Amino acid sequence: MCLFLEYTRAMDTNEDLAEKKEQEKNERYSSHLGFTNHLSFREKSGWKASQTNFTTGVRGSLHTNQFLTRLESLGVKNQNTQEAMRNRTVQKTLSMSDMILKFFFIALNSKTEWTLQSLPTEIVNKNMERFNLHLHPSRT
Repeated sequence: MCLFLEYTRAMDTNEDLAEKKEQEKNERYSSHLGFTNHLSFREKSGWKASQTNFTTGVRGSLHTNQFLTRLESLGVKNQNTQEAMRNRTVQKTLSMSDMILKFFFIALNSKTEWTLQSLPTEIVNKNMERFNLHLHPSRT
């Protein structure tokens, strides 16, 4: 089996977010799936390509039944595990969105020392060192 696993964070301001994203993802990979399945058939390899989409809104929304059904299709049968994965997905999505907003605020705000204090230290240090940036104490 060849599985295309697509996970997307999408803007969830519209009710039809999941349907639109689902269609976009299916269109994006349709030629890959078609090619893989065609080649498998031609070569008699027995491969079967399929696609499983997961979409979470940037504000943490997701279609629970769809999410759990797709986990089950991947072999995650235990309901406690499914629920833990669903909760963790929403939690991490919200956490990532929060971090992105904080970095956006850093980029716009002239008081970087104050903004950086609101971020986890390991993230600040890692990113500041990566770009060879050093914070200087504020001069007042």
